[in-house]
Amino acid sequence: MSTFALAVHGGAGTIDRTDMTPLREKAYRQGLEDALRAGHAVLKEGGSALDAVERAVRSLEDCPLFNAGRGSVFNADGQHEMDASIMSGADLRAGAVAGVNNVKNPVGLARLVMEKSGHVLISGMGAFEFAHQMRVPLEDDQYFYDQFRFDQWQKVRGTDTVQLDHNDSERKFGTVGAVALDQHGNLAASTSTGGMTNKRFQRIGDSPVIGAGTYANNASCAISCTGHGESFIRAVAAHDVHALMSYKGLSLEEAVRVVVHEKLPPLDGDGGLIALDGKGNIVLDFNCSGMYRGHVGMDGAFHTAIWR
Repeated sequence: MSTFALAVHGGAGTIDRTDMTPLREKAYRQGLEDALRAGHAVLKEGGSALDAVERAVRSLEDCPLFNAGRGSVFNADGQHEMDASIMSGADLRAGAVAGVNNVKNPVGLARLVMEKSGHVLISGMGAFEFAHQMRVPLEDDQYFYDQFRFDQWQKVRGTDTVQLDHNDSERKFGTVGAVALDQHGNLAASTSTGGMTNKRFQRIGDSPVIGAGTYANNASCAISCTGHGESFIRAVAAHDVHALMSYKGLSLEEAVRVVVHEKLPPLDGDGGLIALDGKGNIVLDFNCSGMYRGHVGMDGAFHTAIWR
């Protein structure tokens, strides 16, 4: 049987062990494992890497603990603007949406952009119109309401302050993502986020930007990033891992190390990424104190972690 593997993340940042109750840690780990099980079920049956990453990210979007889909943070207007992307390593097809409202699973809409629109990235009301046309599941504002997220917003509402998820004493980059290798040797990657609390001007981060927050190429790797979006865009972080492998011949592990620990820090690029190559090698690396993450291979053993 051919090799297959899957990795997921649920955000990174300054995650203090002392603030994490055993119950909350268990809930986060369960959310990650649920996503791994969803994607692994696809791969185990010989399904595509694209289907696996979409299924895994949908699971994370449905979990209110993570800042994507149902758990998305509030913007300055008290709304939820969500971004997502997906990419196929076999043919470099990609789809993405930015600033969408009321779409239950933005990753599903990104997949439809890739397959049905003739475009790569659509945004705002245009993306919402496309969602209607594609008849994707929509939810009202109440579905996305979470008291914890609302309280976050209230602390900075009416100011110019933006928050990178959770509370004032922590810097957390709330993004979810998945990378997969299927039994046919194809790679895929996907990323989804609700962005920053109290964000204005329809700000868009790296998650829907192909090459910045998401990238997949069968010749090298599949990458999903989580971090300070502006820095990851400037570093073209996801594509840079591919470039270091393709043009300099670096291993996946070394390419990720260079990007995460050498190239991003000078740009205030706190965060991390998950990576997978065509041989099934998995690298989950970050330059902050923690990253919600997990992985599973052919043996079906599910591994989750938060701290280093």
